[in-house]
Amino acid sequence: MRRLVLALQLMTRLPLPPVDVDERDFAAAIRWFPAAGVAVGLVVAGACGLGLRIDPWMGALCGLVAWVAVTGALHLDGLGDIADAAGAAHGDRQRLSAVLGDPHIGSFGVVAIALQLLAKLVLLRVWLEVFPVWMLVPLTMMARIGPLVWTRWLPPLHEGLASRFRAGWRAGPLLLWSVLSLLASLWVPGLLTAIVLVPLWGWWLRSRIGGISGDGHGAGIELMESGMLLAMVAAR
Repeated sequence: MRRLVLALQLMTRLPLPPVDVDERDFAAAIRWFPAAGVAVGLVVAGACGLGLRIDPWMGALCGLVAWVAVTGALHLDGLGDIADAAGAAHGDRQRLSAVLGDPHIGSFGVVAIALQLLAKLVLLRVWLEVFPVWMLVPLTMMARIGPLVWTRWLPPLHEGLASRFRAGWRAGPLLLWSVLSLLASLWVPGLLTAIVLVPLWGWWLRSRIGGISGDGHGAGIELMESGMLLAMVAAR
């Protein structure tokens, strides 16, 4: 249970009690990232439902605000850092590492975050006309299966927080979450887009960035969420 609580603490800003963990617990927390996605989906779905009492645009706005708040903009920060690194490094790995390590955000990052927020707002607005709000739960869950794949598939970009998860990777949790995702896709086939988005993001990171980091995980989660929203709307 403490590993689940730790995953929720790492991936959300939900108020949770402190837990005593060791290095093994920390590494194994990645197995519970999809469960943290379930918690995110429940919060966002609840906010959308409240906003829908006024109109669909308010539902989309409330959902987006809740999405940012419950994650603490953690994944958006990763998206901004990756955009800055890819835009400013020009293939120079030393420059890329310097940009990723810079706590400030540049113009590429600002544009990427702004476009992501705008895309989510518009997609949520259209999505809420077609799907029940509870379908956000499997979407946010599936987006957080990505780190289980990228951690195993890609080399760590540097020694840091994300590189510690590699020791906690196991095939069993990935298989379990994948089966649950396939079952959810029986109701909404658009969710199957994750099968393409996960390896596509991994390939892009390997070719442009060189490996996986916490920023790569965060950016991938954001892009998977908006990508699956788009696929579900397009396939309605």
